[in-house]
Amino acid sequence: MNMKTKNKAILLGAAAVIGSYLLFANGKTPSNSVLDEPKAPVVKTAYTAGPAVQPVDFEKAAAAAVPSVVHIKTTMKFKEVSGRQGQDIDPFGGFDDDFFRRFFGEGQGRVMPQPDQKASGSGVIISSDGYIVTNNHVVNGATAITVTLNNRRNYTAKVIGTDPNTDLALIKIDGKDLPVMSIGNSDDVKLGQWVLAIGYPLNLDVTVTQGIVSAKSRNIGINTQASAPVESFIQTDAAVNPGSSGGALVNTNGELIAINSAIASPTGAFAGYAYAIPSNLMKKVIGDIMKYGSVQRGYLGISMTPEGLDDAKKKELGITSDAEGVFVLDVDPKGAAGEAGLKKGDVITKVNGEDVNTDSRLAELIARQKPGDKVKITYVRGGEQHEAEATLKNKPGTFASMNNAAVESLGGDFSDLSKEDAAKLGISGGVVVNNIHNGVLSNQTNMRPGFVITKIGDIAVHSVAELKDALSKQGSNFQIEGVYPGSDEVYYYGINDFKK
Repeated sequence: MNMKTKNKAILLGAAAVIGSYLLFANGKTPSNSVLDEPKAPVVKTAYTAGPAVQPVDFEKAAAAAVPSVVHIKTTMKFKEVSGRQGQDIDPFGGFDDDFFRRFFGEGQGRVMPQPDQKASGSGVIISSDGYIVTNNHVVNGATAITVTLNNRRNYTAKVIGTDPNTDLALIKIDGKDLPVMSIGNSDDVKLGQWVLAIGYPLNLDVTVTQGIVSAKSRNIGINTQASAPVESFIQTDAAVNPGSSGGALVNTNGELIAINSAIASPTGAFAGYAYAIPSNLMKKVIGDIMKYGSVQRGYLGISMTPEGLDDAKKKELGITSDAEGVFVLDVDPKGAAGEAGLKKGDVITKVNGEDVNTDSRLAELIARQKPGDKVKITYVRGGEQHEAEATLKNKPGTFASMNNAAVESLGGDFSDLSKEDAAKLGISGGVVVNNIHNGVLSNQTNMRPGFVITKIGDIAVHSVAELKDALSKQGSNFQIEGVYPGSDEVYYYGINDFKK
């Protein structure tokens, strides 16, 4: 996400070692709203099937849901970091008790010890024996987790599993007969529908606010640390603030329809828009962690065009179809879509009969599936509608367009180092940086033209093709290693936030 924009999307909460845990019944099976079949709603309102009863207030829904929302407090032991004078605040880190922001060390390259810091978030009880769903960023890096129930009882919690791609986590306390929140169907959520946000913002006691659903399937580009992020938020104007992360967004039936996760704000406090992870996606992710110990995610193997393209950009990309759906920018021939017959230029309009209007909606529907699942894809090609059955894979896929885009973002002109020049430099090969213009290299390094790249991260590169492939395998932060002709020294250039 471009941090230079006026409004920033900010995660709302404050992570222990990721563990896996399988559920085993012992005697009486505890109730579990993720794994159990849906039950009748706690409160009958206009959003319940059958004769409509217009809600007068939110008292019954709040009374039903509040006991299942918990306060999560974490302790984080910061590693020693090497800082620089005036280093920026990280707005995505855990929020401390005073300012809800994480500060890094100062000093001219000095190693600065950091004291333990406290953070705060929220969670939702989903089983009577103590399983709680929250955000990954609430517990990420935590060395100690304390959960306080609505009745003021305190418990020590442990992390069972996390999924950074959806920013969800499952934690566990040793409890019994705990109040379990009923889970609703997030696909049934309508624009304009009344909702309640319940959590523990700003280290306050449990707080309930009301608003409406103002948008669905929102992608705000906040989850930049994940390898394959899925963002399909429900947007609401119910007031939430730092500490609300992991709390509940409920309908007037008293059912959980989403997990509150982020806000869009120029200040770090609520400014009108909040974002929550849909309950149907949450059930799949948390259900996988409970049953398998980790998330089983299926991939379609396509790349998609970003939303909101103007006509000039569409023409540049070759988008000529007027069909309403998701334009396929590239296809991995060995991926699920490629093997099912989809091609670049197709427009996906439905998945398993569900309308697909945005790339975030498509990503959510596919993220609910696991490898090996068969999905029916409805798509438009040449003005005609087609259907295909795709068997999902366990890898996202690789695309030429993605690799080209990664190299372009570096901001340079590159060529293969000749065998003769490689021999002169005493290396097996490399990539010559012929020119540097606006991009990552000029913004983050003092690299000069003529530099010969020999490694990206830990991967040796001998050609531009290998450079593209190596870049596709990097995370957000990595090093570029290489040499300058005429020098015996090896140079290293650090790259940060490469995939933001």
